[in-house]
Amino acid sequence: MLRPLLTAALLAAGLLQAPVAAAETVRWARSADPATLDPHAVNTGTNFGLLHQIYEPLILRGADSKLQPALATSWKLTADPTVWEFKLRPGVKFHDGALLTADDVVFSLQRAQAPSSALKSLLSSVAEVKKVDPLTVHVRTKGPNLIFPNNLTNLFILNEAWAKANKAEQSQDVASKTENFATRNENGTGPYVLASREVDARTVLKQFPQYWGRGQFPLDVTELVYVPIKSPATRVAALLSGEVDFVQDLPAQDVGRLKADKRLRVTEGPENRSIFLGLNVGAKELKYADVKGKNPLADPKVREAIGLAIDRDAIKAAVMRGLSNPSGIIAPPFVHGYEKGFAAYPKANAAQAKKLLAEAGYPNGFAITLHTPNDRYVNDEAISTAVSGFLGRIGIKTTVAARPIALHSTAINSADTDFYLFGWGVPTYDSAYIFDYLVHTRGKDGRGPTNATGYSNAEVDAQIASLAAESDKAKRDATIKAIWQTVQKERIYIALHDQVLNFASTPKLDIPVSPDGSVFFKNVKVAKP
Repeated sequence: MLRPLLTAALLAAGLLQAPVAAAETVRWARSADPATLDPHAVNTGTNFGLLHQIYEPLILRGADSKLQPALATSWKLTADPTVWEFKLRPGVKFHDGALLTADDVVFSLQRAQAPSSALKSLLSSVAEVKKVDPLTVHVRTKGPNLIFPNNLTNLFILNEAWAKANKAEQSQDVASKTENFATRNENGTGPYVLASREVDARTVLKQFPQYWGRGQFPLDVTELVYVPIKSPATRVAALLSGEVDFVQDLPAQDVGRLKADKRLRVTEGPENRSIFLGLNVGAKELKYADVKGKNPLADPKVREAIGLAIDRDAIKAAVMRGLSNPSGIIAPPFVHGYEKGFAAYPKANAAQAKKLLAEAGYPNGFAITLHTPNDRYVNDEAISTAVSGFLGRIGIKTTVAARPIALHSTAINSADTDFYLFGWGVPTYDSAYIFDYLVHTRGKDGRGPTNATGYSNAEVDAQIASLAAESDKAKRDATIKAIWQTVQKERIYIALHDQVLNFASTPKLDIPVSPDGSVFFKNVKVAKP
């Protein structure tokens, strides 16, 4: 009875149109829907996952974690060490038939620099973007930026004429809940074209007949049906019953039985993403706590106590079912600047944690709200519930407030939270990305947009800014280490673990797991019956 009931439920929710799909159609289920189709408005993996099928950046990072050409066929530093040159791929067409030119690249990068863009920190080192000829672009940085191309893998290029004709010159401002034409429409160069979109229900993409990569990539998948299914149990049931072909956000508790099911293919790999707790250390008084007139999280002893109270190994065993790598740093091993010494984490010690709380003036603890997403990371709400339990043992009464990632991200971007669970992937594979978004003073020089901790350190800010202009690799590496030493000492974030990714699909699909969690369906091979 499960299949008919599930089909009826999904049809009623608008998640399906037909129970059977052709071999070239892939029905792709995830836990959440992208917040917008505007390519520069939101900096989350959920958005990038869908947009990579529609839009393209100059440079991609492949499943092997190496940079590879996309809309740029080559890139290099010029004789001037502050100028990067990008040669564009000739003959590329946007979905409306217009040819890609340097004007579109200049326009897109400038659009991504705007205050409303969530990607502006990636371009904080850029002084000028200039067209040299129809297929050549120069980007001048404020100083020698050795890793600038790494910043471009999620910076999508859209058509200038289309954006201006539809009054979408500026990136959507998600925080103000406004929309523009690019919110629900697109004009990219990617392998798939938007056919229809029902927000939070169903998005259909069709293969673009004039895609420049035809003949270079398998392009076996001719149609994509993106289905957000919030409930983990319903996602898995949809896969088991054949209602969907591919599930990307697998609940950890189901991985074992899915691996044992011969009707499925399950692939696994470590993810370039850390899960951690953010603490508002900068406010004079917390908004979501019962302590008035002062901020307990501003006390280093309280932050240390919270870190000591949490049993990361227990979370791995009981919540993550072994599918996590406990860590003491908010950077996974893929990231340049990661050190094993930083990743060492304390063993849970409730007695010592209670002692620290008493020394800080909170012998009876206090009450606080822990905000958490419930549809983004593996078992995110369950992790937060476990954290609440651990903190309860030392007297910190923690209320878990769960919400969709779209709302959660907006609150973090607005700094409207005191204590929160968050996850961070590092598409540049460099520590500077973490520092730019999560450590630098919020709003200064375009950096710190996701720093909801209130942490501000002028010396650290200067060190972070220097990373985008240091031509001496040894000096740059030394600065990265110094910043990490400060971040670890300050404990503005409490690292929990790095995620392990699992994908599950029908056997006909060959979908490898990349550390970024990105799937490029133009590369997916579909076995013929």
